[in-house]
Amino acid sequence: MKGDIVLSQKEIQRVRVMEQVMNGAVTLVQASEFIGVSYRQAKRLKGRYSSSGPEGLIHGNRGREPSNALNESKKALIRNLSSGKYSECNDSHFTEMLKEREGIIISRESIRKLRRSNGQKAKRKRRPVKHRSRRPRKECQGMLVQWDGSPHHWFGEDQPPCCLLSSIDDADSKLLSAMFIPQETSEGYLRLLYKLLTKHGSPVALYHDRHSIFVRTDDYWSIQEQLQGYQYPTHVGRVLEELNICSVQAYSPQAKGRVERGFGTLQDRLIVELALEGITDMQSANRWLDTTFLHRYNRRFAKKPHSPNSSFRKLSHSEIYLKVSYAYEATVGNDNCVRLGGLCIDIPKPKNGKSFVRKKVLVRQHLDGKWTVWDNDIKIASHKATPFSEPLRSWKMKDHKDNSKGKHALQVYISSKPASRPRGHFPFALKGTY
Repeated sequence: MKGDIVLSQKEIQRVRVMEQVMNGAVTLVQASEFIGVSYRQAKRLKGRYSSSGPEGLIHGNRGREPSNALNESKKALIRNLSSGKYSECNDSHFTEMLKEREGIIISRESIRKLRRSNGQKAKRKRRPVKHRSRRPRKECQGMLVQWDGSPHHWFGEDQPPCCLLSSIDDADSKLLSAMFIPQETSEGYLRLLYKLLTKHGSPVALYHDRHSIFVRTDDYWSIQEQLQGYQYPTHVGRVLEELNICSVQAYSPQAKGRVERGFGTLQDRLIVELALEGITDMQSANRWLDTTFLHRYNRRFAKKPHSPNSSFRKLSHSEIYLKVSYAYEATVGNDNCVRLGGLCIDIPKPKNGKSFVRKKVLVRQHLDGKWTVWDNDIKIASHKATPFSEPLRSWKMKDHKDNSKGKHALQVYISSKPASRPRGHFPFALKGTY
């Protein structure tokens, strides 16, 4: 004796219509309209109902194993991989790793169901999104680039933390350049800018937070700064001015959300992939980023920009080498030497015999550590590479006997300050670095 027949609501409706057809209450044409099938399909349903009754209207795949269903051995393999070396991957990342590294092609939804049934929870909770006014993307690449740094335990909790610097194009969220450095410094951003300019070119604008690396955050204004109406820039700020790159400040993390969300994705995926590759040092990680990871990341997450045009401006290697550097104002001594802290640079005698004594010059330290001295646009001296030191700044209160209030700059690294924006001459500067 057969058991009960379980029908869906759709199948129950078809049974009722076929009963009316068999009783002659409705025609087969009307029945096809009622149940939403063609006339030929209605004839087939009538034949199956006549021979097998309501059971004939049950879908033929009911109770069958799907042709694309995973067998138990493959499910066991995926569960072992999920709880093993890929345990730190989220669902989407695990799906991609299975395809790329294990040769297993499976949908993300199947992975999600397998993991939840196995008791493995989602890696991150999805919080409800707060309402914010979304800024539309720029039209084409190179109009706006966002850059920032993210200190984190990138090589695992057992390794010391370091900082990942990255730059992302606002138009398509493409990861343009990235590099690991020990900590967030001016040198690190200059090296990241060097990579960006060399590979892609100069963007129209750079979007960043109000870190003191980019903008002056102190309230000290010298007499010269008050007269000219602006503070001398930081070293990175001066480089952007020389390259004619607009520096845009963000006043909240949400304002530069593309690069912030990018770091969320990188912290979710990059840590796992570095561990899978067995990379535990910054030098190897930086090589792997340039040769492997950036291309795969952009293939997965980069969007299509509204316009195919590009606003990146190509620069020569010599111009990039010259301008992406630290620059200081200094005064040539009576012995035709420039002294910067403990460094002494001799200026050779020029062909015309003219002396540079007491002249304001521009001294640059390039990213390879070498030094050059410039009189306007003419190089007048050079010096071998020295260890690259991060310029520091400090403040010292005026003497208590001085009735005037305020602070004055105290030189820390070299007895000079960064050059101001290019105006064809070098204004007098107080001692100190900014």
